[in-house]
Amino acid sequence: MRLLGSDEEKKRSGNRQSHRRPAARHSVADTARRGFQGPDPSLALLGTRRVAMGVMDLPGGRRTYAQEMEFLERVTPTQWRVREGFVPNMRVPGVFYVNKHLETLMFDELRQHVDRGDVGGFLPAVKQLANVACLPGIVSKSIALPDVHSGYGFAIGNVAAFDMSDPNAVVSPGGVGFDINCGVRVVRTNLHERDVTDIKEKLAQSLFDHIPVGVGSQGIIPTSPAGLEAALEMGMDWSLREGYAWAEDKEHCEEYGRMLNADPNKVSARAKKRGLPQMGTLGAGNHYAEIQVVDEIFDKHAADKMGIERLGQVMVMIHSGSRGLGHQVATDALTEMERAMARDGIRVNDRQLACAKIGSPEGQNYLTAMSCAANYAWVNRSSMTFLSRQAFAKMFDQTPDDLDMHVVYDVSHNIAKIEEHVVDGKLKTLLVHRKGSTRAFPPHHPLIPVDYQYTGQPVLIGGTMGTCSYILTGTEKGMEETFGSTCHGAGRARSRNNSRNKLDYAEVLEKLKTKGIAIRVASPKLVMEEAPESYKDVTEVVNTCHDAGISKKAVKLRPIAVVKG
Repeated sequence: MRLLGSDEEKKRSGNRQSHRRPAARHSVADTARRGFQGPDPSLALLGTRRVAMGVMDLPGGRRTYAQEMEFLERVTPTQWRVREGFVPNMRVPGVFYVNKHLETLMFDELRQHVDRGDVGGFLPAVKQLANVACLPGIVSKSIALPDVHSGYGFAIGNVAAFDMSDPNAVVSPGGVGFDINCGVRVVRTNLHERDVTDIKEKLAQSLFDHIPVGVGSQGIIPTSPAGLEAALEMGMDWSLREGYAWAEDKEHCEEYGRMLNADPNKVSARAKKRGLPQMGTLGAGNHYAEIQVVDEIFDKHAADKMGIERLGQVMVMIHSGSRGLGHQVATDALTEMERAMARDGIRVNDRQLACAKIGSPEGQNYLTAMSCAANYAWVNRSSMTFLSRQAFAKMFDQTPDDLDMHVVYDVSHNIAKIEEHVVDGKLKTLLVHRKGSTRAFPPHHPLIPVDYQYTGQPVLIGGTMGTCSYILTGTEKGMEETFGSTCHGAGRARSRNNSRNKLDYAEVLEKLKTKGIAIRVASPKLVMEEAPESYKDVTEVVNTCHDAGISKKAVKLRPIAVVKG
């Protein structure tokens, strides 16, 4: 979803060193990164034990890459476990899902971290995964999915659940991300690829003209301050009331497009100011609107239930989130939570894991404000669905209904939600953080629509610019192993700066042209940042989830036109 918050998180983080406090004030965070030395006696003891084991071979007491790898063990061909002790104070183990191809990227990141001596940038994803395993109230394990990559606090692709009955359990904005409820929506049509081949460029331009794109873009959906307040509280019910959504759209949306605990009074004036002009805008980064065609059907029964009936069927995929409003909600919460941590004596391995007890005023304020931002994101995607329907209707001189432009499903990538799960044989109420990961509930789950009760929840996996996307379905094994979660996209393989420096704008465009893909982009530099070479192979990511059994392949989609900020 960004890779759900990745753009905004990196703006927030900048150089990691500049966000660290002096060691004397943050001994846990500092010692976790400098060989477990410092004023905390428990950490000093850990350091003594490591000396006895002969692991302090690098300057500053750091472990070598080989010594770091001793804490990682393969469980299955697609699953690895991070043993406790990899970082101090782990309460549960870590688990990450990768296949042979993807594990190389994971381990290379760890090796580079060891080689550079932890200077600048985010911690490697496997370290972030382990640091999350140290948070108060976490249950079972800290989970990373195949598209995992470093993010702010939590890695992007990290899932962690916290026991609501534990008074010390926490909520962390870093476990949701800055682009709250960044997500994906797929709209089907009754058109075939041959119906759009000759007008593909015009259709791409029509979408580009209808949907405002780019950094700072402003929407054309008329919204007053009072209307924004209502949208934050009502979510898609506001879109329905205002005529920007169909009644059946809600049925095919996670949470039915509305978080009921939203309270606009908990959203700051600055967040509202940022959100007011951006309703119905795509934004920039890895957000996009794509015209796609069905390239392969793996599960015909599931595809039929989604209204996907044939190869070549034209679809529209929209990937966007809560824009500046969501970013501000996260920023405001982090400031509040740093004060709450000092008050309540909460200690974490990484300052970016700022958190508060779920039941504290700060925890509750964040959850209600986050719900408002989630509602805003659903309204945003609903508004762009309305604009997409208008673009197609104008191009084909038919109504959107005649074109069968129904929502297949809408999923969230960056969100924390209260759910019931079985942990160690007992049913527990948990606050599940999903950052850069997708809910993937199995067949017969009460929280998925009637239409998908026999297939499992549709899971929408967006590819990168010019690569395929997938629709999966949730499985019972995923419910058991990952709190009903799976991947959300390809996941970055190289930084945006690296992409700009190493890739050529004209060459990337030429490759898209040879694939027959029409492209409209507001900023040329984004072409390099979002090129397929900047990301992991989405097919490898999806195959890992499928082979691990945590979700199941249903449909493969191929892009024919891309609109980006």
